[in-house]
Amino acid sequence: MHFPSFLLSLGLFAFILTGQEYRLSSESLTRGVNVPTGRIEIFEFNESKIYPETARRCWLYIPAQYDGTKPAALMVFQDGHEYVSETGSQRVPVVFDNLIARGEMPVTLGLFINPGHRGGDLPTAKGWANRNNRSFEYDSMGGDYARFLINELLPFVQKKFSLKISEDPELRAIGGMSSGAICAFTVAWERPDQFRKVLSQIGSFVNIRGGNVYPSLIRKTERKPIRTFLQEGSNDLNNLHGDWPLANREMVSALTFSGYDVKFVLGEGSHSGKHGGVILPDSLRWLWRPVTRPPEPSTNNWTGDEALNKILLGGGTGTPWERVGDSYGFTDGACGAADGTFYYSDLTKALIYRQKVTEAKPSVWLAGGPKISGLKFGPDGRLYAATQGENQRIIAIDPLTREISEVATNVKPNDLIVSKSKWVYYTDTGAGQICAVPLGAGTVSGPRPVAGGINKPNGIALSPNQDVLMVSEYGGTNVWTFLVNADGGLSGGERSMTLVVPAGRKDSGGDGATVDYLGRTYVTSHAGIQMFDWTGRLGGVIGRPEGKAMVSCAFAGLGREYLYVCAGDAIFRRKTLTHAADIP
Repeated sequence: MHFPSFLLSLGLFAFILTGQEYRLSSESLTRGVNVPTGRIEIFEFNESKIYPETARRCWLYIPAQYDGTKPAALMVFQDGHEYVSETGSQRVPVVFDNLIARGEMPVTLGLFINPGHRGGDLPTAKGWANRNNRSFEYDSMGGDYARFLINELLPFVQKKFSLKISEDPELRAIGGMSSGAICAFTVAWERPDQFRKVLSQIGSFVNIRGGNVYPSLIRKTERKPIRTFLQEGSNDLNNLHGDWPLANREMVSALTFSGYDVKFVLGEGSHSGKHGGVILPDSLRWLWRPVTRPPEPSTNNWTGDEALNKILLGGGTGTPWERVGDSYGFTDGACGAADGTFYYSDLTKALIYRQKVTEAKPSVWLAGGPKISGLKFGPDGRLYAATQGENQRIIAIDPLTREISEVATNVKPNDLIVSKSKWVYYTDTGAGQICAVPLGAGTVSGPRPVAGGINKPNGIALSPNQDVLMVSEYGGTNVWTFLVNADGGLSGGERSMTLVVPAGRKDSGGDGATVDYLGRTYVTSHAGIQMFDWTGRLGGVIGRPEGKAMVSCAFAGLGREYLYVCAGDAIFRRKTLTHAADIP
């Protein structure tokens, strides 16, 4: 029999293929000599609030080596009946017993979960009988199933069976076949802080409920610490939802491009678990091998294509987020000075903090002032601010004397930017407007709007040459761009950048914005910091620090090469391969 070269290169020879028939090896059929047998516990779970009115059968494999003295690794399988059976295509308990006994995987608890079913006619534990909540749970994008697993089922299992499960995400794996495979990937994608190993067999990365977008998401999202093994058959499905072999090849291509630790084995089978079951022992050996440094992301880009590997060192693994300060009320107004000094506010406590390039930590720079939601330097060297509270204003702060003067009253500003032509532009989120205030005209009351019809405008920035103004939509899905006229007005408003919206949300949460010296725009959002090139094309999404929501961002620090973010009660930064645009 001729074996494809990619199988030979992987060394996956744990199976015999005769014609179209895959045969299990002894590692799946029998336990080795002196290999102890783990036990199986069967239970039902019908207490979900995330999937209310559902019931499901589950199985728990407890290896003989587990004595409860220390936490065990964990592997979760969707469509659990197919994996737990010792007469089916996978026979996980037998494979686990053999691999654990030989030290080829850690002492690992196996959790086998059947999909939820609504109604009083729960199908039998075995077989592929209809479980009517399966597609909703497995094929849907977003974090619902991850929350069900992490917040509901795992605590229930730990309590019921008095288990100690490792909290190390490197010791947690998840897998499945078909829709169960894309479900497993989605759990790790949404919660890599909990699961970092994925086994995908004949994965349904097609358009059943939007999963076909994964290859593009992978290419344009900062690399996550996920290791993925994918198995597919060249004769798999091709129907109204998509082409399974093609979809899996696209997944592998995207994962490889973005520098993931990934293996792909393509066999000759159709939409069944036979091939995946035959290579299961080798699949698990590869998944559970020691942690290694993932490959570098691809640099095969056209000139002008702004992939994240042009922004982040090592494609994102070179410099992680660094926590600069914490224990604040609510941080906002990220702002960088020309010398790299970083300023920001604690809005709830009416404080402005400052961190010079030579300082290890920030300190209070101005106390007892107004509550501030936006900070930017102007061409006169003063620090301009949008204030909140009963008396909302645009103010200017002298950086030497810290004297405060009014620029505009009778305003409702959220964020602002100051141009070298001496105009302050600010977003009025509630009114859906951008307003402009001329400098040098004294205190202005009720400045004129220069653009409107924007869905909750929030972050605002100017291109490096100051001829284009960008505004993010908090309530929508776009970043607007306007041409800046000589008289301070705006024209040509377009929704020229489309923000990624996480599954389950209707808006992007587009918030603070900044630009770098090459005109790339960075916008904080629900998904992370979204980076666009100067033409408005999405270049990628930079991951949120510690999964925290972010409000505003700015380049500052040594060489102005650090990207700082205000994230609730904390401030984070990371070194980049770019730097800030010139301060007006």
